[in-house]
Parts: sequence; C-alpha cells; structure tokens
Amino acid sequence: MPREFHSLADLLNHGFDTVIDVRSPAEFALDHIPGAVNMPALTNEQRAEVGTLYTQISAFEAKKIGAAMVARNAADAIEQHMADRDGSWRPLVYCWRGGLRSGSFASILAQIGWRTDKIKGGYQAYRRLVHRVVYDDPLPHRLILIDGYTGTAKSDILRRLPDLGVQMLDLEGLAHHRGSLLGGFVDDQPNQKAFESAIACALVRLDPALPVVVEAESSKIGKLIVPPSIWAAMCAGPRIEITAPLGARAEYLVDAYADVIAEPEALKRKLQPIRQHRGHETVNRWEALLEEGRMTDLAAALMADHYDPAYAKSRAVHAPERIGTVAAESLDAASLDKAAQEVAEIVRSA
Repeated sequence: MPREFHSLADLLNHGFDTVIDVRSPAEFALDHIPGAVNMPALTNEQRAEVGTLYTQISAFEAKKIGAAMVARNAADAIEQHMADRDGSWRPLVYCWRGGLRSGSFASILAQIGWRTDKIKGGYQAYRRLVHRVVYDDPLPHRLILIDGYTGTAKSDILRRLPDLGVQMLDLEGLAHHRGSLLGGFVDDQPNQKAFESAIACALVRLDPALPVVVEAESSKIGKLIVPPSIWAAMCAGPRIEITAPLGARAEYLVDAYADVIAEPEALKRKLQPIRQHRGHETVNRWEALLEEGRMTDLAAALMADHYDPAYAKSRAVHAPERIGTVAAESLDAASLDKAAQEVAEIVRSA
C-alpha cells in the first residue's frame, strides 16, 4: 500500500533513506519535496510524446510506449545512481498523483529487493499539506519583527540568531531577493509554489511555543507574495528596531550590493521607476553620483531621498508596537554580532 502522510511534519520526517521524484525535470524544477532527488521516469520530451499519444491515439498505446520508456529510464537510474546501494536501502518514490510513473518505477526497485514505498497522492498530496500550513490552518507561531531603515543590516542580524538559540524565518533568503527595488540576486527567484513550500517546511520545523523572528517586509518580496496568514501575523507582530548612522549604513549597502554596483547601466535602469515618486532632479543627481563612481555617496543619497522617507511614512501609518531598540554605531562583523546578541536578549525577555 502507498504511504499516506497526514501532516507536512509527518512527511518531512518520513524515515526513508532517499526520496525519489520521478516526475520530469521541468516538473521537478517548479517545486518538489525538500531533499528529493530527481530520477525522471519520463523526460520532458517523453512526457509530451506520451501525452500526445494518449489524446490523439489511445490510452493503451500511450501506456505501452510509456512503459518501455520508464523501464529504460529506470535502468539508467539504477546503473548511474544506485549501483552502490546495498539491500537495506529504503527509497520513497513519488510522481504527480502517485500513479503510473511512481508505481512503475517503485515496482522495478522493489523487484530488485529494496524496501520501496511510494507516496499516496504523489506531489499533489504534498502540495495539499503545504497549502494547509500556509493558507488553511491558523499560524501557531508568534512572530517578532526586526525593523529599521534600509541599510541597517537586518538580514545579517537575523541570520545570526539561530546560533544564539533564537528561532527565525528568513523570508528574503527563501524568496532569493533582498526585498528592495535593487534587490534581486544573480539567480532567478523561485516560483510562488516553491516559495510557499519553502516557507511551510521552515515553519513546521520551528517550535510554536517559542517566538519566531522575521524581518519586516512588504507583502511582496520581488515577484513573490507572502502568504496571507504569514503577512497578517507580521502586521500584528511587535517589532525590534535597529538603528545605525547614515554613513555606516551607506558603507554597508555598498558592500552588500557589490554585485549591483558592478553593473552601473543596469543600476541606472533600476533607478528610473523612482522618477515619478521623487522627481527628475533627484534621480538626475543620483545618476551623476553613479557616473562619477561615488557609490557610498549614492547609497547615502538613495536612503536620505527615497528609502528613509518611505519608511517614515509607512511607520506613521501603521504605528506598530515596538518592544526594543538596538543602536549600532557601526555595521562591521563585530558590531553585528553584538547587535544580534541584543536582539536575542530582547526576544527572550519578550
């Protein structure tokens, strides 16, 4: 019988040696169970071919041709990825719905003698469990937000907290984005489903009896939307404000956004949408600083002219509860360590 999981926590604690996703590489790239290894029963092209046979010829022809493809692909996977596995190895297999692809693949592995099982309902069952965590069930965790002006190293402080025994949820890291107009990384962001999967899996690994620290964000990080239950808890959560002098923040941003600064023309394009908010004169002044290579001055001007006023306006509207302030005179590694310690102490006393 296929293995049925009734919660995301149960699935993540499956107890098998390896989770094998036998969907096509394209399906796997969109989203998959954390830690799963992709061993396609059908390649992208084969899946399209079998689908065409199914709709244009017959289900029988599609299954016959598909079975031969799956057998060949399974043989390749066994030779390339399983040659060193002994008889005690326990794989857990899944496909889209837990049907033909995973059933065929798992059957071949079981015939060899491995104690193989498959996930009942496949990826769709996993997706329902993720959806339950981020959309259906009330969020059991109490969130505390790290807040502060742009350039106060909130993300760096946040990522130091687990070493201090404090739980955190790194939304920017999961979204692969720095949460600002200039904030993309070299790699693309995940799609919305993969983002939600990452959030759900992170949450179920956290203790709901203890607070979880998260960085203050907007409801959208790059192209990705923070799930409503998370966003509502963030809006209601108390905040710890990080402060630092403008000069220190400017130096920190120049270092943190070195990859953006390395492409002046791309940076110049990213500044253009701000013209409608701050005016041509302001943006022209920024462009002059960029052309002169005065990056620290540009960072300071961006904060003074754009980011800081936007932050102040937002906080005046929302007036969040503040449970502590951490003042950093500089933002070097030692100062960030100290700031993280202070944040941890405030969280523990909250």
